[in-house]
Amino acid sequence: MSFQVLAIVAIMFLGMPQAPHTRTTAKATITVQSSEATPYDQTAGPALVELHLHETFAGDIVGESPVRALQVLRDDHSATMVSVQRFSGTLGGRQGTFVLQGSEIVEHGNIKATWSVVPGSGTGDLAGLRGEGGFQGSFGKGSEGTLDYWFE
Repeated sequence: MSFQVLAIVAIMFLGMPQAPHTRTTAKATITVQSSEATPYDQTAGPALVELHLHETFAGDIVGESPVRALQVLRDDHSATMVSVQRFSGTLGGRQGTFVLQGSEIVEHGNIKATWSVVPGSGTGDLAGLRGEGGFQGSFGKGSEGTLDYWFE
């Protein structure tokens, strides 16, 4: 068989090469509407704390999200956290929900975080959503966030 025939057979079985996903960057102001911290292990330092927050988003991302975070809180009030939140609203004019998984660092009253969309978590017009981004701002008050996203 010639190379051309092999290439055609490979395309038939494997499919056509896919173009890279087009990424869009969304920006939002994130406001903490409520927060509650509950220590669950203080047997030794640093303390382990569970946080319950409720956030609203305005900008390219419009909606709200309950957040659950686990925090390692040091005596100097710096902290490391992991979080999960289900966003409900619109992203780029598309309505639905999706789950964000985050990793946060708190120092000197400020928070800096990275987050990613959990694959398969998008619903409604946001089905197939993928993305990554982050936010920074004043811990427990509000922040500016971005999400670079695409659809599969």
